[in-house]
Amino acid sequence: MKVHYELPAARAAHPLVVAIGFFDGFHRGHRSIVRELLRIRRPGERAAVVTFRDHPASFLRPGQAPPLIMTLEERINSFARAGIDEAFVLGFDASLATQAPGAFLDETLIARIGARGLVVGENFRFGVKRSGDVAFARAHLERGGLRFIAVPNELDDGERVSSTRVRGAIAAADLAQADRLLGASYTLRGPVALGFGRGHDLGFPTANIVVPAEKMLPPDGVYAVTGRHDARDYKGLLSIGTNPTFAGTRRTVEAWLLDFTGSLYGEELALRDLRFVRAQQRFDTVDALLTQMRADAATIRFPSF
Repeated sequence: MKVHYELPAARAAHPLVVAIGFFDGFHRGHRSIVRELLRIRRPGERAAVVTFRDHPASFLRPGQAPPLIMTLEERINSFARAGIDEAFVLGFDASLATQAPGAFLDETLIARIGARGLVVGENFRFGVKRSGDVAFARAHLERGGLRFIAVPNELDDGERVSSTRVRGAIAAADLAQADRLLGASYTLRGPVALGFGRGHDLGFPTANIVVPAEKMLPPDGVYAVTGRHDARDYKGLLSIGTNPTFAGTRRTVEAWLLDFTGSLYGEELALRDLRFVRAQQRFDTVDALLTQMRADAATIRFPSF
């Protein structure tokens, strides 16, 4: 997949059909949009997405942007896996935020990107003060002979699947619901860095994972996980929190993999299938902590969920 980090100076060489959105989490609703995009693509056309480096709220409401389900790299990889040919990753700034809906369609989408068709969700809003909607886009584009499709909302339990719902499920430690809404597993990944070595001393060597700061984490606690390293899966436990038994103050993400031997330092580890085991707690003694860690390990050796 070809990735553009700015608008092209001239219309793309290949005709494009385009989907627009931030696509945080690339959930089931987003996947429906991309499937429709690929369906309407004609011979000789390429499928493209237009998205943004940062959440538009970062510009529109500084300090109030939501935490991200996916990093930019994860979103781009999701597009590629879904069959997208090109991605335009733009900065959301004053030039976009103040552009009239018609100008955005004519000057950005058609003249600069070269779109022959547009696919969006039925709640799509765009242009200055979100004044453009699906009805405006349809009428404007179809007058010029361009295709336009608004994809109906994907529903789950009668409610619209949305990034907001996914974030709510993650914040409630309901990762099973988050995975259902996503249509895939919420995943944490990052390089493994040196930690304090306490897990090794206790007989449970852990990998200290450096997760990007913008990535949304579930609440502090212990989770059963599947860890993937070097094309192999391992059952494991994930601890998110501040290590209160040791008077810690910095939030860390540490994973213990069952039956794994070797070193992970400097290598990437991916964790999926998170399922809540227990909340973070402070233990009065290291022995009490160790007893609980053994009980936690039993939950993945003999799972009941």
